[in-house]
Amino acid sequence: MGGIIWIIVVGFVAGIIARILSPGQNNPTGFILTTVLGIAGAFLATFVGQAIGHYGPEQGAGFITATIGALVVLFIWNRLVARGVISDPGNR
Repeated sequence: MGGIIWIIVVGFVAGIIARILSPGQNNPTGFILTTVLGIAGAFLATFVGQAIGHYGPEQGAGFITATIGALVVLFIWNRLVARGVISDPGNR
């Protein structure tokens, strides 16, 4: 349980930093959406890190890796919004 809470906290901070670092006009607007995408990036980084053996089964992604994961998720989000596949709910 503590590992999941750690991933959420790190993902929250990583999402905010990734949004600042991410170039482009299709950044997700809204605090909650940015937080959710950051947490998704942290979970992605944790999953990939555990799959390649970088992290153990009970370890979560570190801050830098979670930020990179959040940047990847934000990049995918930007491409989907730019193509019109999804709409940004905060940008109405």
